[in-house]
Amino acid sequence: MKSENIKITVAENGPLLVNGTCAVTNTDGSIDIKEKITAFCRCGASNNKPYCDGEHKKINFIS
Repeated sequence: MKSENIKITVAENGPLLVNGTCAVTNTDGSIDIKEKITAFCRCGASNNKPYCDGEHKKINFIS
């Protein structure tokens, strides 16, 4: 897997956005390969951690 040209952006009051292909190693050791844009939860309220599910909007997350 290439890790070239990965861009990471902190969305205002929202998730951490990773643009590019990345491998996510889960707590059970399984690996998810994510392509294009992946949104990671920063607020802690997601029901789909480590990924964002939009809960930050419901809890008015500010950061």
